[in-house]
Amino acid sequence: KIQEKICPILLFNEADAVIGKRKNAGSSPVSDTENAIQNILLEELENFEGILFATSNLVDNLDKAFERRFLFKIKFDTPSQENAAKIWKNKIPLISKKEADILASKFRFSGGEMENIARKCIMEDLVYETKIDFERIVSFCENEKWNTKTKKSIGF
Repeated sequence: KIQEKICPILLFNEADAVIGKRKNAGSSPVSDTENAIQNILLEELENFEGILFATSNLVDNLDKAFERRFLFKIKFDTPSQENAAKIWKNKIPLISKKEADILASKFRFSGGEMENIARKCIMEDLVYETKIDFERIVSFCENEKWNTKTKKSIGF
């Protein structure tokens, strides 16, 4: 009888929050505490007998001391225009291939951002009981990114 060994899996989602660049020693008590915690974490990772996954879209903010602890580093770029069109068509089946191509060429979105648009389409349909049209989908796309939203004044 073969005995299986349990292999723990540790996931640091948004890892830059936990393993971000360390601060200069003595810059503040909070920074010193954060650095001490990171040093403990580095030491524990040396002895960790499992699988470690870390995700981040701010790789430049990760502390270099952690880099060698990751055997594999995989970068996920936004999909090519051809693949983006396929994702659009898959996520929002009611659009035509031509409309999917238009969305893919006009908006450089990650798969997650395209998923957000698809969810907005479903919500719009459920809440307002109206069939979504292509112009509304484009409107959702135009407002998906922080820097493309119409800026509204706050205050007087």
